[in-house]
Amino acid sequence: MKRHYHTIYLSPHLDDVTLSCGAQIYDLTQADKNVLIITVMAGDPSKNISGYAQSLHERWELSAEAGAARRAEDMAACRILGADARHWPVPDCIYRTDPKTGEPLYLSDDDIFGDVHRAEMMLIQSVTDRIATMPTADRILAPLTIGHHVDHLLVRGAAEIIHDERLLYYEDYPYAQDCAKREQTLAAEPKQFSPTVIPVSEEARRAKIEAILAYKSQLSTFWTDNTDLERQVFGYIDEVGGERLWS
Repeated sequence: MKRHYHTIYLSPHLDDVTLSCGAQIYDLTQADKNVLIITVMAGDPSKNISGYAQSLHERWELSAEAGAARRAEDMAACRILGADARHWPVPDCIYRTDPKTGEPLYLSDDDIFGDVHRAEMMLIQSVTDRIATMPTADRILAPLTIGHHVDHLLVRGAAEIIHDERLLYYEDYPYAQDCAKREQTLAAEPKQFSPTVIPVSEEARRAKIEAILAYKSQLSTFWTDNTDLERQVFGYIDEVGGERLWS
């Protein structure tokens, strides 16, 4: 890592920032702006994962080395975008357990799109401490939390403890495609949020698709095939006029 970056993006998972901001990142790095993507939940799963986590591994066609495989996908995507990458060892919520009982904390889709479990207060502090040690940057970007995923909520909450005036928010794609979810998130904000649309080049649009395709294990989660991926990603970029940030 460098000592200072133009922009640091905080990514809950090993694809969130590429999905949400990949085109703008490509344009930034092509303009010789240093960009760092920090994935917070990039740690390895435990040996004994829940049935729910196992079902996701089967859909992703990943073995017990799921963590290493997904980190390799992310490194490939970051190379395409020209960004530096940093992986923190916090496990994805589907692998995390109660520190006292050892029981899994999130066992369904409803759980991971619910509230952060009360047993995770110490984890929030741990992530906050890590954020405090990041390189300096002109801008810090955190997820707006459209979709209400617990890991997105946790990362945003930790970032807000440390940063204020330099903190911006990116729209969590593909959840941001759902107009109702966008409006619900913004309506719940205690302060007025203002949007800024970042126009992106045609080359950046194509680079974003190429970078998303690097996450081979995740493609079936959101798209039926590559044509569907392009249709949805380009459709949302066209709808917005680029990629949208909030402040």
